[in-house]
Amino acid sequence: TWTPNTPDPLRAHSAGLSLSYEIDVWGRVRRMNEAARANLLASQYGRDAIRLSITGLVASTYLNLRALDAQLAVSEINLQSRQESAELVKTRVAAGLVSPLDEYQADSALAAIKVQYTDLQRARALAEHQLALLTGQPDLRIAAGDLRQLPQPPQPPAGLPADLIEARPDVRQAEQQLIAANAKIGVAKAALFPSITLTGNFGRESKDLSQLFSAPSAVWSFGAGLTQPIFEGGRLRAQVDQVTAQQQQSLEAYRKTVQGAFREVNDALVSVGRNADAEDAYTRAMNAARRALELAQARYDAGYSPYLEVLTAQRTANDATIAWIQNRQARLTATVDLFKALGGGWKGT
Repeated sequence: TWTPNTPDPLRAHSAGLSLSYEIDVWGRVRRMNEAARANLLASQYGRDAIRLSITGLVASTYLNLRALDAQLAVSEINLQSRQESAELVKTRVAAGLVSPLDEYQADSALAAIKVQYTDLQRARALAEHQLALLTGQPDLRIAAGDLRQLPQPPQPPAGLPADLIEARPDVRQAEQQLIAANAKIGVAKAALFPSITLTGNFGRESKDLSQLFSAPSAVWSFGAGLTQPIFEGGRLRAQVDQVTAQQQQSLEAYRKTVQGAFREVNDALVSVGRNADAEDAYTRAMNAARRALELAQARYDAGYSPYLEVLTAQRTANDATIAWIQNRQARLTATVDLFKALGGGWKGT
């Protein structure tokens, strides 16, 4: 048992501790904290940049899948139409109403559309596999759809502020890396100066601290209790030069990141606008090709034109419809690219 006349073991143990707290005169600790925080934020923004990139890739791949679905739907209709045409031509050839050349042409056109349909099926399967890989779902199966059933892509509003670029995670990452590089310069410069502690043994004031106020003119040059980098000045100055060069690299990286962001936004806006303008022309061409096919088929059925005219109209209508679908896909993909270039879109602006 403990009595007032016996030593307290807890106090005896505590008295032997040596605590020291450094005075952050030169801002070394403060700058180290600033660099650490900036590096942490840069890592988080780097993660966000990867997420945004993968999200954009998933969206673009999905649009490609739906575009292939739309092309498959068109090809399936054309396949059925050409099968019916081929059977009709064979009947007319057997009746002696048309030349066997029409039958050969009909069979060739039917084979061509079958090849197109098979190629589209293969491309569709590959797009579905890519989506499964991107989403981490190896057994992913997506039911057939149609790009033409998706809503119209939104038009960018007028007056989008340029500071939307700051929302991009890669820009924020580069900014935080620059902040960290600037802070590291302060850390390296602070290492050129002595460090001073507040307390020494038994919780009393340190010798550094007492000398700091008793003999200020001598402390900086001759204070025995100070940790002053006299013989390491060359190495420490070289470290300052090194981190300064790294800061310049970070500054250049930040500048290039911002410039690249503006270029991506500009490219996406151009693509969105041009594809939107082109869609009207593709729509007129598609509708005209369909009417031409109807007229060519009617003329052939009435015996006024050769079957080659029907084949030409079929190819033209097929190509015009496929081109319209591909342009709509490009327009939607450009909108996705614009969202990604703006760091997520313009909601709330």
